[in-house]
Amino acid sequence: MRMFSKLLFLALLALAAFGCAEDKKEPEKKAEPAPKAEAPAAAPAPAALKVGFIYVSPIGDAGWSYAHDLGRKAIAALPGVETTYVEAVPEGPDSERVVTKMAREGANLILTTSFGYMDPTLNVAKEFPDVKFMHCSGFKRADNVGTYFGRMYQARYLSGLVAGSMTKANKLGYVAAFPIPEVIRGINAFTLGVQKVNPDAEVRVVWTKTWYDPATEKEAAKALLDAGCDVIAQHQDSPGPQEAAQERGVYSVGYNSDMSSFAPKAHLTAPVWNWSVIYTYLVEQVRSGAWKSEDIWWGMDKGVVDLAPFGPMVPEEVKAKVAAAKADIIAGKELVFTGPIFDQKGEQKAAAGQTLSDPDLLGMKWFVKGVVGSTE
Repeated sequence: MRMFSKLLFLALLALAAFGCAEDKKEPEKKAEPAPKAEAPAAAPAPAALKVGFIYVSPIGDAGWSYAHDLGRKAIAALPGVETTYVEAVPEGPDSERVVTKMAREGANLILTTSFGYMDPTLNVAKEFPDVKFMHCSGFKRADNVGTYFGRMYQARYLSGLVAGSMTKANKLGYVAAFPIPEVIRGINAFTLGVQKVNPDAEVRVVWTKTWYDPATEKEAAKALLDAGCDVIAQHQDSPGPQEAAQERGVYSVGYNSDMSSFAPKAHLTAPVWNWSVIYTYLVEQVRSGAWKSEDIWWGMDKGVVDLAPFGPMVPEEVKAKVAAAKADIIAGKELVFTGPIFDQKGEQKAAAGQTLSDPDLLGMKWFVKGVVGSTE
C-alpha cells in the first residue's frame, strides 16, 4: 500500500511538472507577410535621333532648299527625331566648317544637300566615323558616307511634253546652273520630251554658274526671251526666270517646287521633289541599325519626283498625254533615254530600242540633238 501510495505520488508529481512545462510554452507567432516586390524601374526613353541638314541657299518659300526643308519637317514630326539645319552655306571650305560643327554638336545623321559639298562631307566623315553622312547628288562614298538623289530626269521629260506642246515659236529657253551631269541630264530629258511632241523645236541653254541668284537668273531668262524663246525652263532655286517669263507674257516651267505663285499667268508646271520619302527611309535605317553606305536613286515609282499642278492654260489633251506618259514611266514602260538618241554633232548615242545605262546617265557630259548651247 505504501509502495502504491509512493508510486501514485510520483505520477502526480510528473503530471504537475508536465503541466507547468506546457504553461511556459510561448504562443505561436503569426507569419508576417512577405515584403512586396518593388516594381521594376521604367526603362529610360531612347535618346532622340539627331538629324542635321546643310542647305546651299536660303530656304525661302520656293526652290531646292525649300523642297529639302519640307522633307526635314516631315521627319521632324516623327516621334524621337530632332532636326537642325543651316541654310545658305557656300560650297567649299566654309561648308566643311559648318558640317564639322554639326557633327561635334551630336548629330547622328548629317545630310549635305548640294553637289559642291561632296569632298567637304568626305573630309569631315573621316574625323567622325560614328556619324552617318548622306550626300545629295554626289558620286563619292565611304564606310559612313552614302549618296542619294532622285530620277528627276523623268519629271523633266514630262515637263518637256508640256512645254513642247505650248510653244508657238519652236524656241524654248533653259536657264541652267552649272555644267555638271545632273544639270545636263535634265536639259537632255526636257529636250527629248519637247521633241517627242514637237520635233521641230529647239532648246537654247544659258549658263548662270549659280544655284541661287535671283537677279542673275532673271537676266539670263531675259536674254533667252530676247532671242525669241516663248517658253522658259530653269535649273536653279529662285523664281527669277518665272517672273521674267510672266513680265514678257510667255510661258514658263519651274523647278524644285511649285513656283506658280510667283508667275501664275506663265507657270505651266514644274518638276518637283518629295524628299520626305528618302528622309523617312534613312531615319528608319539608322534607327534599326540597318543603315549602310549606299547610292539611292529613286524615281516616280517611289514618289520622290513628280510634276506640280498644271496651270489653267494647259489644255486637257496635253494633260492627258502627260498622264499617260507618267503612268508608263511608273510602270517601267517609258525609260526616257531609249534610242534612237543622237548628240548635237549627229553622233548616235543609243540605237533604236537601246536604253542608256545608269553609269551613262550619271556621267552625262553631252547634249542631245535639238539643244543649242555648250556643255562648258
